[in-house]
Amino acid sequence: MRLSRPKVVTFWIAVVLAVLGVLASLGSIPGLSEYALWLVVAGFVVLALGNLMKDL
Repeated sequence: MRLSRPKVVTFWIAVVLAVLGVLASLGSIPGLSEYALWLVVAGFVVLALGNLMKDL
């Protein structure tokens, strides 16, 4: 299995999702607090797919 670098856009989408999840878990974003874990998981999945798939 060969890993590739994710595109810059994919990386930043993953970072934004992870940061939103962390801020939501701390209570800074009350509307997203119930989805905090899933936002962080989604960020990780986006980053992992960016590494596993070419041109993503």
